[in-house]
Amino acid sequence: MLNTVHPNILPRVSDIMDPSKRSLDHAKIEVIYHSSDKMQPDLLTAYDLEILEKVIESACSMSPAQFHYHDKKPQYLLQLITNQRLTNVDHSRDVRHFEFEASSNVIDYQVGDVLEILPSQNPAAVDAFIQRCNLDPNCYITVKARDTEKQSIYKSIKSLVRPIKLKNFVELTMDVASASPRRYFFEVMSFYATAEHEKERLQYFASPEGMDDLYQYNQRERRTVVEVLEDFPSVQMPFEWLVQLVPPLKTRAFSISSSPSVHPNQVHLTVSIVSWTTPFKRTRHGLCSSWLAGLDPFKSCVHIPAWITRGSLPPPPPSLPLILIGPGTGCAPFRAFVEERALQNLTRSTSPILFFFGCRNQSVDFLYKNFWVAQAQDDGVLSADKGGGFFVAFSRDQPQKIYVQQKMKEESKGIWSLLSSGAAIYIAGSSTKMPADVTSTLEEIIAVESGMSKESAARWLRLLEKAGKFFIEAWS
Repeated sequence: MLNTVHPNILPRVSDIMDPSKRSLDHAKIEVIYHSSDKMQPDLLTAYDLEILEKVIESACSMSPAQFHYHDKKPQYLLQLITNQRLTNVDHSRDVRHFEFEASSNVIDYQVGDVLEILPSQNPAAVDAFIQRCNLDPNCYITVKARDTEKQSIYKSIKSLVRPIKLKNFVELTMDVASASPRRYFFEVMSFYATAEHEKERLQYFASPEGMDDLYQYNQRERRTVVEVLEDFPSVQMPFEWLVQLVPPLKTRAFSISSSPSVHPNQVHLTVSIVSWTTPFKRTRHGLCSSWLAGLDPFKSCVHIPAWITRGSLPPPPPSLPLILIGPGTGCAPFRAFVEERALQNLTRSTSPILFFFGCRNQSVDFLYKNFWVAQAQDDGVLSADKGGGFFVAFSRDQPQKIYVQQKMKEESKGIWSLLSSGAAIYIAGSSTKMPADVTSTLEEIIAVESGMSKESAARWLRLLEKAGKFFIEAWS
């Protein structure tokens, strides 16, 4: 007798989630393989910048995550000319000053802009991924969408696409060695696992019951694609699925810390070299910052794909008084602001700047100390003679921690005086507590100095923001 199901009774959740009853659709990506007989060499180490640019352009155009790239073609191919450590060598935090020049065209940007860099992956990790997946690094491919709705996107960029080596495509578009895969990656893996214990574990990770354990295994440990695949050796996923599911290699954004007027055809960055320890005591390193830190401008000839984008700190005119708050690497865009204002000051009258900076120790991580001190003396744009000031909080140089908020309160009359004369406020730095704490301090200063309530001071700041005179640029 056949089982009958009443039309108003829903199927059991256990039936829906039963791994044996799941099926896998086709990948949304199609990879086309080409004969290499007629292909031109396209090594990323090529000194022909035109070839290199075309390889990058093709790879980015074929990537399923095209929105991570700006018009596909890099605006600039940059060369590193300076790699200088700003913090003491024995300090736990490594902050670097990098200077770049364009390999061909002139760099066009303004203060407050952001430089986005497409980082290079560790060649050993790329090779390990290709070997683990049994791929031919030297075969030529093109990638397109199976989805008819997305095929129009690929057709619109058809003129940009040229077959490139599989290894180049992986290097430029697939983050195999720093980003962690998503849950669906584990579900698809389960369909290709031939070892039963691996299949069961992958199905468990992909289930609602296994969500917490997957988080502990994957996200908290920041397991990379290569590491995950090595943990499940029986899995052999088709390259189409890998292209679709491996996290895209994203550009990294940095506030520019130089004035284009002071440093023509150069762009400077102030970068904290990222590293951390996982719960299982494994050391992890930020992909882009660690790669940049390891480059030797005197030995390496690396061409770095980069794009200039508008940041959230618009360039101020010389007549606008400024209140700048940038602890730590938050000082980066303000180095550009002060450089630009100092150059303008040579030929015209400029308005004053109050700059509040913070770091741990005066002797260890006082970033750009000589530059700020020079601008705070004599006729510098941060000098008291110019109506400005430079105020720095060293949080760890005394038993009680001191932050920029305390220095701001000490200078509350000067802040209110400048705000009363039409000054703009710019805040930059860590997105954790700093922007909220600094904003709260500003509200308190405005309330005390003006006699208004804290609520009215908060509304006053919001009006300042609407008027285009209150800006925050924060990063994690």
